[in-house]
Amino acid sequence: MPRISPPDPHILDRRRRIAGRIRDARLHANLTQQAIAERTGMDRSAYQEIEYGAVSPLLDSLLRIADAIGVDLADMVREPEPEEE
Repeated sequence: MPRISPPDPHILDRRRRIAGRIRDARLHANLTQQAIAERTGMDRSAYQEIEYGAVSPLLDSLLRIADAIGVDLADMVREPEPEEE
């Protein structure tokens, strides 16, 4: 299997923005990181790394997180439309 090079800075930045939307959705749902970890069967520290954008989660993990929070996955990963001036 070929080695994958480290992600470009713009990918890391986008990962952090997605992580922020995950965090915002969790807070809006009034849930703790521990509650999400329990609902997803994930270790709290593993969930925390996803929410901080420190790791690149599997699609399965993102789907579990979206279900646990009660939001559409697309809403967490879609970039917001630029506002018109």
